[in-house]
Amino acid sequence: MKLDFAPSARSTVGLEWEIMLADPESGDLTGRAPELLAELEEQSADERHTVTGELLTNTIEVTSGVGASVAHAVDDIARAISAVRSATDPIGIELLSAGSHPFAQWYDQRVTDKTRYHSLIERTQWWGRNMMIWGIHVHVGVEDHRKVFPIINALTAYLPHLQALAASSPFWAGESTGYASNRALVFQQLPTAGLPWALQDWAQFEAYMEDMVRTGVMKDPSEVRWDIRPAPRWGTIEVRACDGMSTLPELAAVASLVQVLVEHFSRMLDEGRALPVLPAWFHRENKWRAARYGLEARVIVDAAGDQRPVREHLAQILDELTPIAVDLECAREFRSIDTILSDGASYARQVAVAEASGGDLRAVVHHLIREFRSGPEASTDES
Repeated sequence: MKLDFAPSARSTVGLEWEIMLADPESGDLTGRAPELLAELEEQSADERHTVTGELLTNTIEVTSGVGASVAHAVDDIARAISAVRSATDPIGIELLSAGSHPFAQWYDQRVTDKTRYHSLIERTQWWGRNMMIWGIHVHVGVEDHRKVFPIINALTAYLPHLQALAASSPFWAGESTGYASNRALVFQQLPTAGLPWALQDWAQFEAYMEDMVRTGVMKDPSEVRWDIRPAPRWGTIEVRACDGMSTLPELAAVASLVQVLVEHFSRMLDEGRALPVLPAWFHRENKWRAARYGLEARVIVDAAGDQRPVREHLAQILDELTPIAVDLECAREFRSIDTILSDGASYARQVAVAEASGGDLRAVVHHLIREFRSGPEASTDES
């Protein structure tokens, strides 16, 4: 199967952010996206950003245009959120984002009335109905399709780092899971989801897609749901491993890390250097560790099996790759990863709120609502 990889400017950035709609009093999800989307989609038709629906009617997704920098893409997202608030604030809907809702139940949610969503649910049944998950997707432009899979294979070793920074789903359907990112393990239950196959080049991806289409597994590459995948339509590598970020500054920080790593590996290829790769079994273990322990995880960092605390390894990455961040004009966002490392990721903040409120998960939802509106510095005891 011949698959064209669209022309894309090197290391440009695109962002997608899935956002929950909630009742301001109860904190429970509200399936009111359909009454909002017609007007919001029309309003964004001439904008760089878009506002669209998702699998469940309790969710909207905002996307940026092609950003020359992380800041450029984040500005698009900020404008999209402002447009959404202009519709939700007057009718009493609050916004929040995390990998999961702390107490909502799957059987209370409605599926968006689109054929592709109904087909997904029909095929996946109970697991599909349980996909009460929210994430971010970070696209980075790659100028040559021959670079795509070498970069994906190298970048896969850093998915646990990204997953740990973004982890925000410690609660599920009213229970404490003991995981920093329960979403990571739920999402991989879908067909074609999870870690990518270790394909070596574009020709192998075309052969893979031919097999999948011929056997009825997929219709096109958009149904590849790997944690990191090529996006041929856009000419990008798309990282999908991260939970929904709870705040815009944290979204910017994680996006900058993805952009810097892609550019780092692209430069190594330009210099004729081999990119580092890990065995598939180390990737699987690292994913589980990051899901379980978040920023407290120890990750396997090389093919020899050497292990490092993920916080320590991230600090080293920041020191070594800051010059690339400067070149990409995302140094401010890149260094703000330090703030997540020092103050904790969203999962840790949620657990702290739950403990302080005697396990009241409604308090956690209201905390997430405040953070989404005001940033991670929002007071957790604010009423």
